[in-house]
Amino acid sequence: MSGTESSKPTAHVVVGYTPQDGFVAVQLSPPPAEYVWHDRQAEHHLERFGPGNGYQQWIAVDVAAGAVWFGDSDWRTQGEDAAGWLPGHRRATVGEGALPSPAVFALPLTHRTVDDRGADTWRFFTAGELHALVRRVLPLVQRVIGSLHRVGPDEELEWSAEAATAWTDLEQACRFTLDETGTVIWAEPRMSPVPAWRVEVADFLARNPELCDPAWATATDAELDGCAAYRPDSGYGGVPGRICAPAGVRIEEGYVFYGHRAALYAHRAAACGDRNPVEAGLWLRTSDAGRCSWEGAKVVGASLADAPDCVLDHLAETFRGAAADDGVVLTGLAEYLRHERAVERTAVDDTLCATGEELKRLEELLKEVRLVRNTVLTRVLSWSDGRDDEVIARLAAMPAGAVAEWRERLTADRSTLSQG
Repeated sequence: MSGTESSKPTAHVVVGYTPQDGFVAVQLSPPPAEYVWHDRQAEHHLERFGPGNGYQQWIAVDVAAGAVWFGDSDWRTQGEDAAGWLPGHRRATVGEGALPSPAVFALPLTHRTVDDRGADTWRFFTAGELHALVRRVLPLVQRVIGSLHRVGPDEELEWSAEAATAWTDLEQACRFTLDETGTVIWAEPRMSPVPAWRVEVADFLARNPELCDPAWATATDAELDGCAAYRPDSGYGGVPGRICAPAGVRIEEGYVFYGHRAALYAHRAAACGDRNPVEAGLWLRTSDAGRCSWEGAKVVGASLADAPDCVLDHLAETFRGAAADDGVVLTGLAEYLRHERAVERTAVDDTLCATGEELKRLEELLKEVRLVRNTVLTRVLSWSDGRDDEVIARLAAMPAGAVAEWRERLTADRSTLSQG
């Protein structure tokens, strides 16, 4: 389903949370009964509940490892500070896509119920009762674990429609009522079928193959992830929204889609057949076949910066053929070649810019040197010491004619001054 075959972990209670070891990892500390109450007649909201009502017992599940354990909060900690006592994320805050890492979820238990006379009753659970509960729901946890998508080489977790349904069943199984004797009656665990409004993206694509993008077959992980992460201002996001919006296809409201990344990775894997998808840059830089292919296609003295699009297309075909012989499919090849060309052209631009700046600096320096030379030349010519223009021209590194013109202007200026 995810395009990655892997062994699923087994749901189990964490060591230290069993009667055999005396619940050495559990420190349950409920508040005294006098701190737990509900006064419906209180004028102010803050006065309606006792300070002990903030006490919370919970079950935690690490869906990546299959570990299940339980614990409680400090009833003296209220408000926002109480959230820090939960060992993981709340299911409602995570959404329907990728799971966080670590993938630990906390399921707070309900303690308040109403008896047959309408009176509020609070029930806190012992370690033995909580252990019995987690043992009771292990099959539900196993269904969650076994149906999650595991995407890519790192087996990143993503919700599936079945896993989300199993988690809903798990939450329902952790609800209780009290019988006439005050004995806790837990809800019966159930294995609900996946409702029709929960849809796997892979199934959606299978029913609408004309909407699939051919570019997915050779897209990079980042490109597939970007498609899966599509979030418009309105309407469906993810893969269905990304492909339906340009095609003008409208999806009815009320559906929730699961397995966006998993569906795209599986689609690419199917398109690649028995060959592994590998990013073009990685193959060309690190594999023996890729390096040999690059060296073989490279013209001595040539630069990728000078290659037009048609040359890049020819290189791409060459590399695809070599990769096929190596048993891989290159992803993002055209983009990689254009990126490398852009990098080389940027380097050429930088050289041009640096050359221009250096030339500008030298021209400014040359102006200053010429000004000094002209001043000195004027002084030497004003001496009228009998040296001819060729001798002075050699000293000033100037043509003799230029020195002669300079002498004539200097003589003319003197005549004008004397006449004035």
